[in-house]
Amino acid sequence: MIRLIQSGLMYGNLFHVASPALVERYNRALEHLTGKRTSLTDFYIDISGFSPEVGADLNDPLYLNHNGVNRQFILLSTEQRHCPLLDAKFSTSHGILKQFIAENEAALFALTARDAVAGELINSVYDISNPARLFDIRAITVEADTTSGTVRNAGTLADKVDTFLRKEDAWFDDVLIARMIELAGETGDVTRNPVTLKPLKVEQGNFWTAHFGGLYIFQTLDHPATIAAGDKPEEVPTKYNFDLGDRNQIAKFLEYNDLVEPIVKARGIDGAAILRQKMDFILVSAVTEAGVDLNGTTRRDMRMLARRHSTLLPDEFHGLAELVNWAENGGKWPRISSDHPAYFYTLRAAATPELDLINMLLSELSPHDVRQLFICHKPALYAAYANWPDAKKEYVARFLEAEYKADKAGARAALFGHDAPMEAPKPEPLDLIARVGPWGAVRR
Repeated sequence: MIRLIQSGLMYGNLFHVASPALVERYNRALEHLTGKRTSLTDFYIDISGFSPEVGADLNDPLYLNHNGVNRQFILLSTEQRHCPLLDAKFSTSHGILKQFIAENEAALFALTARDAVAGELINSVYDISNPARLFDIRAITVEADTTSGTVRNAGTLADKVDTFLRKEDAWFDDVLIARMIELAGETGDVTRNPVTLKPLKVEQGNFWTAHFGGLYIFQTLDHPATIAAGDKPEEVPTKYNFDLGDRNQIAKFLEYNDLVEPIVKARGIDGAAILRQKMDFILVSAVTEAGVDLNGTTRRDMRMLARRHSTLLPDEFHGLAELVNWAENGGKWPRISSDHPAYFYTLRAAATPELDLINMLLSELSPHDVRQLFICHKPALYAAYANWPDAKKEYVARFLEAEYKADKAGARAALFGHDAPMEAPKPEPLDLIARVGPWGAVRR
């Protein structure tokens, strides 16, 4: 993995905790949540405050995510919103944390100027002993406060201020006044600068989880299903239950729910160019597994490489080549059914609320497309990367650094972006003359 780490493709964009003040705030929050402290004086954290280095120091890689549910978090800065979420157990967790920071940015900026904010993504499930328990997770609620309870104390102070204003003879209540002064010393003037965090509750309908070998759970669709990356689970409540080997069934599931569209027919993208890049990835996989050295190979060399090693090219390559020929040269339309190895390489997620989750699923169904695998499903990319030949590791790391990392937003837009739907032109309002004519309304 050293190539990926050195290229910033793994453990990249993390928040650096280096100053003694930040380390001490982190330790206070860590002790508040887990009863532990780290001896490290310099480490990096993700959007949730999780640090692989702290995990190694504590000998507990799940120190903020016990049992893989109800993830805890530590915020030292609102800048953490730009960080990834490492070792995510649920596909929704990163988006929830990012939304929570965005909706409370001003309050979090003020709170983290003096203390760390510690919190938890709470659901009703604390033990996932079998897959059916995952379906009990209906919503995620975010709870957070500083380690000194600033938000809680601010609420208490606000209540006491209301009591003081309503209560007769409140000026003679020395206990109430003393408590208000004490709380104000901790929270400041809550009447002028309210210290509150907006509550956030997010419905958990369709999601991916790393539990049980990886499961895609679709509960809210017209045709619900569970799709397993590993062994197919038993006794799940969805009507359909597939694994990645059930290609025909998955294809029908995606079609019945209108979740995908053919890349070559998608609006606003260069479908043929995307398919050609997928062909390059398939080519690289085939030749490197056969021991071919790619040192010094450029994108311009790919066609020559394909001719030289044509006997190594799999059906995925040839299927995509026929589709590109149709798109660019008006060739015969290739009939690529779901049985064909190239089928899922030809699709992308349609513009639905499940877009990211479907692209994640498609990346597992088209594993040679390393760019989509990296963008949509980093855990799967890292697991596959560990078993690749060195030549493929080198090529992939070099490609992602040079052609994806340089323009992440542009690459995502080119691959997965959807044009805004066209709106029907609104009729211009008629003026008075147009409505009644140049001589006014006709009287009867």
